[in-house]
Amino acid sequence: MGLLINIDNGGTLTDVCAVSGDQIFHGKTLTTPHDLSKCFMDALSVISGRIYGAENLVRLVAEVDHIRYSTTQGTNALVERKGPRLGLISNDKDLAERLQYDDHAKDLYQSIIGSRFAYIDAEEEGGVFENRLTAIVNELTAQGANRLIISFKGKDFSQTESHFRRLFYRKFPRHLLGAVPVIFSNELTLDEDITRRSWASILNSFLHPAMEHFLYNAEGELRSRKSRNPLLIYRSDGNSTRVARTVALNTYSSGPRGGVEGTKALLQLYGISNAISMDIGGTTTDIAVFTNQQVDVRRYGLVDAIETPTRLANIHSIGAGGSSIISLKDNKIQVGPESVGASPGPLCFGRGGDQPTITDVYLLMGYFDPASYFGGNLHLNVEKSREGIMAKIAVPLGLSLEEALQAMADAYHKKIADQMRTMLGNIDSHLIAFGGAGPMSACLVAEQLGLNEVLVPRMAAVFSAFGIGFSDIASSYSLRLASLDATSLKQAVADVKNLAVTGMRSEGFEIEECTLECRLIIADGEGEDIHDIDLNSPTCSAVSKDGALLEITATKPIGHYTLEDHVNGAVQKAEPTGQREGLFGRLPIFTIEDLKSGDTGQGPAILEEEFFTCSIPEGWAFNISSNQDVLLTKTTAKIG
Repeated sequence: MGLLINIDNGGTLTDVCAVSGDQIFHGKTLTTPHDLSKCFMDALSVISGRIYGAENLVRLVAEVDHIRYSTTQGTNALVERKGPRLGLISNDKDLAERLQYDDHAKDLYQSIIGSRFAYIDAEEEGGVFENRLTAIVNELTAQGANRLIISFKGKDFSQTESHFRRLFYRKFPRHLLGAVPVIFSNELTLDEDITRRSWASILNSFLHPAMEHFLYNAEGELRSRKSRNPLLIYRSDGNSTRVARTVALNTYSSGPRGGVEGTKALLQLYGISNAISMDIGGTTTDIAVFTNQQVDVRRYGLVDAIETPTRLANIHSIGAGGSSIISLKDNKIQVGPESVGASPGPLCFGRGGDQPTITDVYLLMGYFDPASYFGGNLHLNVEKSREGIMAKIAVPLGLSLEEALQAMADAYHKKIADQMRTMLGNIDSHLIAFGGAGPMSACLVAEQLGLNEVLVPRMAAVFSAFGIGFSDIASSYSLRLASLDATSLKQAVADVKNLAVTGMRSEGFEIEECTLECRLIIADGEGEDIHDIDLNSPTCSAVSKDGALLEITATKPIGHYTLEDHVNGAVQKAEPTGQREGLFGRLPIFTIEDLKSGDTGQGPAILEEEFFTCSIPEGWAFNISSNQDVLLTKTTAKIG
C-alpha cells in the first residue's frame, strides 16, 4: 500500500488523515466557506508537513496514490437551507401537494420550491404547447428560479421525459448565455414512484451548484500541480468515484458515512455487537445505530428526513455542534440549528463572531487551554466568551455566569441525547464518540442515555477521514427490465456489464481489476425481493408483472489500514501531565499522546489530544487499549 490521503470537509473544520504503510498521520485546518478549494489545499499542505517534517505540497502530490474527499456541505446546506431557488414542472397537477406529505416535507418544499411549480400537459404539441412552455419557463424564472426540474408521472415516464427533453431544448437551447440548467428526473433515477423520484431531483439540484464549483476547483488545483491520479469523491454508499462521475445527491452525508465505516471496523476489533455513534463536528451531530456490528442501510434513504431512491446508511443529523449558536427563544435556551462555522466562528475565536456557542461554554468552564487549542494554532479569547454569554444569556435570564454556563451545557447535551434516545430504543449499547467535539460530551450524553461504556477512538478528531480508509473505489450501474424471461435477462446482463466496463475504464481501471456483483431487484408492493445474479449464467425464477431493476456494482479494491489486535495486557496507573483550574475546581490533565496501552485513571479529569478534549466526570474511569483508543467506563454514581 502506497500513500493514501483522506480529507473530510466539515462546516467548521476540515480534517485530513494519511496512511503510508503502517504509519498514520492526521491534521486539521479551518474550513474556508468563501472558497472550499482553499481549505482542501490547506489540508494537503498541513499533512505534507506531518509526513515530511516540513510542508512540501509538490512532493506530496507527486507521491500520493489516491486522494479521497468527503464533505458534509450537502448536510449543512440542507440543515441551514442555503442553496439555489428551484422551479418544478410536471404533468401531474397534484405533484406539489404529494411532495408536501408531512410537516417537515412541507417546510423543506416551501424553502426550496415555494410557489415555483407549474403544470404542463405533455400530450400537447405544436404552437399551443410551445406557447405554454415559454410562458411557464418565463414565469418560473421571473419568480427567481435559477434551476428547473422536470418530473413526469406515468408508467412510461422515462420515455415521456425524453420526448419532452427534445422539445424543451429546441425552444431553450443549452448553448445560449443565461440558459437555466435543467434536470430531468429519469436522468437521475429510474424509480417509478414520482414522489421519491421528484424529491431526488429537487435535492440533487439544490446541492449541485456548490458541489460542482468547489470540487472542480479542487481537482483543478491538483492538476496544476501534476497530480498522477484524479481526485476521488467519497460517496454516501461508502465507496469512491472521480469527480466527473459523481452525482451531487450521492455526496450527502458522505462525511458521516466515513465515520460509520470506521465504527464498524472498531466494533469488529473489540467484539462489540451493539452501539450508537455520536459524531459531533462544528455544525452538526451525526448519529447512527449499529446492531450486530452493522448499521441499518435504507433502500430508500432519508435525505434530511425525505425519502429518496438512494441507498443510505441510517444516519441522522441535527444542528448541534461546536459552532452551533446557543440563543434564547421565548426566554428558553435554544441550541442551533444555525452555526457560526469557522468564520466568524465562536466568540472566543476573536474573528467577529457575536453569538455564544458550546465552545465558549467549555472554554469558560476550564476544559480548554486558550493557548494550546487547535494544536496551538488558534489562541482563544476568554474575555470575549465571558462578555458575550453574560450579555446574550446570563443577564436576560437573571443568572450568574456559572449558572448560565451549566444551563447552556445541559441544553446542548439534552438536545443530542433526546435525538439519540429516539433512535436507540431499548438496545443495550456502547456509545462510540468522535468528531472534534464528540469526546468532550461523551460521558454526559451517555449518562442521559443510561449507558455505562464509551469508546473514544484515538483518531476521534479526524475519525470520518480515518474511516474513509476502509473503503474502495466502486460504482453501480442499472437498467430497468420490462420482462424477466431468460433471453431478456441475458441481454440485460450483457448491457449492464458493458456499462460497468465503460464506467470503470473512465475511472482508470480495466474491468479485470474489479470484482463484480450483480443483483435483480423486484418491488413487490411491501418491499423488495433481491436476487443475486450469476454473470456467467444469468437465470432467475422470480416473476414480476412490472419488470425489475438489474444492478451491477464494480469494485476496485485498494489498500486499507490495519488496526492493532485488541489484547488485555498489563494495567498501570496513568500519571497526569498537569492541572487546570476550571469552573468546578482543579482538574488533572492527561496528554493522550503520552499515554500507553494499559494506562488507567479516574475522573474527574481531562484527556487532551492535539485536536480534541475528552471530559471525564466524577464516577467515570478511563483505560487505554492496545490500539491506543480510550475506553471509558462508568464506575459509581456522582458524590453529592
